[in-house]
Amino acid sequence: MEETNKNVQEDLKETTEEINEEVVNEDVVEEILENEEVAQEESTNGESEEDELAMLRKNKDEVKRLNNEVEALKDRLLRVTAEYENYRKRTAKEKEGIYTDSCADVIKEILPVVDNLERALAADGSVEDLKKGIEMTIKGLQSSFDKLGVEEIDASGEFDPNLHQAVMHIEDESLETNVVAEVFMKGYKRGDKVIRHTVVKVAN
Repeated sequence: MEETNKNVQEDLKETTEEINEEVVNEDVVEEILENEEVAQEESTNGESEEDELAMLRKNKDEVKRLNNEVEALKDRLLRVTAEYENYRKRTAKEKEGIYTDSCADVIKEILPVVDNLERALAADGSVEDLKKGIEMTIKGLQSSFDKLGVEEIDASGEFDPNLHQAVMHIEDESLETNVVAEVFMKGYKRGDKVIRHTVVKVAN
């Protein structure tokens, strides 16, 4: 009986030791697993940080590139604006110069007419002399018009609203409908540009 109890106690002791060993082994395994998880997390965290740093560097480079493009576009815009402003000033000056030259050319052609008028007024002559002076003035004006390319508008024939200005209408059976019956004031043009419409009377 005592021997049996002794054997049971020994078996119990051995079983207890085995259980303790298994518990210890389980604790060790659990600790190892925890350490591996921590190491893996640290590794993962390290990789995440590296990825974030890489992304930040990439974004920084992209921002730098975009800033450079913006600066280049701003510089280009400034240059284009300056060029346009210079072009506008240059063309305005050229237009002013053309206008001034044109006015000078016209005045230059009319000055001889003014001279003839002044001579006619200064002359102590008869009415006939005055008439001759006026005729000379008209011829001088006509010569100036010819040099400037100005011509009288033909008022004969059918009424043309592009060339004529009707200020009166008459009923005249001897005339065709819508024809110029009388000219009150001559009209002039230069090329296709009407300087002054011919003022006329039109037959209905």
